[in-house]
Amino acid sequence: MPIIRVEMWEGRNIETKKEFVKKITDVTCETLGCSKDAVTIVIYDVAKHNWAQNGKLAEEK
Repeated sequence: MPIIRVEMWEGRNIETKKEFVKKITDVTCETLGCSKDAVTIVIYDVAKHNWAQNGKLAEEK
């Protein structure tokens, strides 16, 4: 049973997330040969002020 954790910046709308999880589920089943009901996806929306790269908060870019 694949469990896929996705961490990304907050702000994407529900329709975008629906499309994303459908495509990730499809490609996972295609690649691993599992059924769709075996795939779990957890999305973590992270505020840009809680995410840093190269010594700077993402909101500063």
